[in-house]
Amino acid sequence: MATLFALSDLHVNHAENREKVAALAPSSDRDWLIVCGDVADSIADVGWALEQLAGRFARVLWVPGNHELLSQRLPDEPRGEDRYLRLVELCRGLGVLTPEDPYPLWEGDGGPALVAPLFLLYDYSFGANIAADKAGSLRLAHEAGVVCVDEFLLHPDPYPSREEWCRARVREAEARLQQRPAGVPTVLVNHWPLLAGPTRLLRHQEFAQWCGTTLTADWHTRFEAKVVVYGHLHIPVTSWYDGVRFEEVSLGYPREWERRTWVKPGPRTILGGEAA
Repeated sequence: MATLFALSDLHVNHAENREKVAALAPSSDRDWLIVCGDVADSIADVGWALEQLAGRFARVLWVPGNHELLSQRLPDEPRGEDRYLRLVELCRGLGVLTPEDPYPLWEGDGGPALVAPLFLLYDYSFGANIAADKAGSLRLAHEAGVVCVDEFLLHPDPYPSREEWCRARVREAEARLQQRPAGVPTVLVNHWPLLAGPTRLLRHQEFAQWCGTTLTADWHTRFEAKVVVYGHLHIPVTSWYDGVRFEEVSLGYPREWERRTWVKPGPRTILGGEAA
């Protein structure tokens, strides 16, 4: 039996998480693994983790999270789109598929389904749950002491803002999805959730503004998704919107997964196997 697995927020700069990744193994030689962003903060650590996984799974797909895109102010370190493209080049050298590659067709158990890795970012529009505009939601986040590190280390170069980079990525992905083969359902994969609903689980609602864009709120129905896969929230749950299954697949930080009782730390089944 072939299984499509997914896991995000590996954060292998933590020793305990590095051990988890080193021990990951497929259940068969036909299994695929979606790696849904936030592998690590450094390009070297991203390369280590993806090389480990690409050597074990029949196919590995990667989408970036915000942590891969953080620039640490080191000499000659790429930032913005250049950093993203450097990561794409690294993945291609390992045989790992990225949002820049043709979408592969999963034909194993639970298929067929077109697996679409996406890189869409966020545009602060989820902040509407706490304020009327970006300035207001940022002010509330600063007052609460809940400010994403992206505000200091995620640079949008050459775009004038993260919002503009997000909108450009949404336009590109939307055009590609519109050209998909007729009648073939999708598995939509993005580090950030495609709609605001999952962010209602956040303890600090001020953080939602860094979690996605309302531009994709209907993509799960519009593009006939069987499953939507995401991470970023560090709240691994299965939820349903308009009859479509959403899977948050974060591993998260050791202090988080060590105390969870409702889910085991490790890959989640998306299609095949014992899918929800």
